[in-house]
Amino acid sequence: MTTISTAVRRASAVGLALTACFTALPGATATAAGRDGAAVSAGAGLDRFYHQRLDWRSCVLGPDDAAGRDLEKAGARCADVTVPLDYADPRGRTLKIAISRLAATDTRHRVGSLLFNPGGPGGPALGYAPLIRQMMKETGARYDVIGFDPRFVGRSAPLDCDWPVGSSMFSAGQGRAGFERQVALQKDLADSCRATNASVLPYVTTRNTARDMDVIRGTLGERKISYLGWSYGTYLGTVYTQMFPRRYDRVVLDGALDPRRYNPRLMRGVERENDQALADWATWAAQRHSAYGLGRTRGQVLATIDRVVATSARHPLTIGTGADTFRLDDTQVPFVVFSGTADDTDEARAAAGEQMSVLARAAAGQPTQLSPQFAAMLRGTLTDQGSRNGSVQSAILCGDVSVPRNPESYWRDIERSRATHALFGPLTNNIGPCAFWDRPRERPTQVRRDTPALIVAATGDPRTPYTGSVALHNLLPSSKLLTLKGANRHAIYGQYGNACVDNEVNRYLATGKLPARDRTCLKQSR
Repeated sequence: MTTISTAVRRASAVGLALTACFTALPGATATAAGRDGAAVSAGAGLDRFYHQRLDWRSCVLGPDDAAGRDLEKAGARCADVTVPLDYADPRGRTLKIAISRLAATDTRHRVGSLLFNPGGPGGPALGYAPLIRQMMKETGARYDVIGFDPRFVGRSAPLDCDWPVGSSMFSAGQGRAGFERQVALQKDLADSCRATNASVLPYVTTRNTARDMDVIRGTLGERKISYLGWSYGTYLGTVYTQMFPRRYDRVVLDGALDPRRYNPRLMRGVERENDQALADWATWAAQRHSAYGLGRTRGQVLATIDRVVATSARHPLTIGTGADTFRLDDTQVPFVVFSGTADDTDEARAAAGEQMSVLARAAAGQPTQLSPQFAAMLRGTLTDQGSRNGSVQSAILCGDVSVPRNPESYWRDIERSRATHALFGPLTNNIGPCAFWDRPRERPTQVRRDTPALIVAATGDPRTPYTGSVALHNLLPSSKLLTLKGANRHAIYGQYGNACVDNEVNRYLATGKLPARDRTCLKQSR
């Protein structure tokens, strides 16, 4: 899943059985509040975590810490919050969760602390506080904006399984041979995590991150926190509100997941939206044939992509030069195409055009050069440079919900989807490392409590389809749905430049009052 947008990211540096020994904890009960006080009674042996005093200090870790310098320049301070690895054993091993705070400047009208999560799962958020403040415009001055790297992410005891790749999301390819290679790869990835991090894997879960969030709330001395989440961050926010129903104030969920469908196979079922997004991009690219050479009509552009994939199935495509030389086969090329469908802005479409042009030239046997952005994306996906990212993303998903373990069940899904979604079906239905993971220790969170949240959604979202936001809205009768009509875009608020959406969200964050009814915004011409 996509996190905070590429532009924002560049600017900042976007189980099924509950074991007898593990019990979900009740929500904490506050007895007093004050920004630095933390007079909170947590019970269940957790008092020392909720009562800890934070040591606020510089966010800069060293001379090469660009993110830390950006935080420092914005006036943020950083601290570590100690939490238990296992909340069922609070006297056992602990972790340090890194947080940043950009304090409210309009203290007379201060609302409280706002935590946020950019998605992933596994996306770091510590460094985004200044950008969140910027998205909130004048409303941001009324909040302490709190960034935090979730457990095992970024500066919070980062998990690394020593993977040779930075993602587990690949296609099964054009036939059975590609699928068999994927089965072997995904098993190796799971085995590598078990070999390197077996002692912590059971505790890399969304429910534990939600518990960490409540400890953060307690250490900040807040009776309630506000929350802003994109993509997977909407699921984390939903889990928090269900586990700690009296501990939240204002909640914004952008690009929401249907919590009943949340599982490691998150992309299964998004084929139609991605087919449409790709077709719309192909129309855009056809109008710029002189720049990309992919075809003069939508059909010609799509046929070019089909030829590229078919060629990569016969022999891997060699792209790039020197140290940035990569060989992509039919299990990898579809991911590159998929990565270009999450955003319909001209900037993102141009990046996808450059990438597809490179692949098309390689398929024709021509030499190619990569842009720095394309090379960085491939290094992060296809080499060990992205090991941490892929490791923790899979660990969270696999730790939350179990999936089928028989490879043949995946092959049947692939073959069924291939008939109508030839490009994306073998990608979204492919086997992953969770098929070889140990089963989760907790049941997934069930939504049984209403939450008056503001849910933001684009009708053409290719990552978390609009139907997921509608489903969550129906589960939460007091929520309001803010729809952006006509955009093939994942993550809207503060990133897409739609004034209607941004103003509505900021009005809610400023007043705490949801719109009187669901609202629809129209996509602006770009």
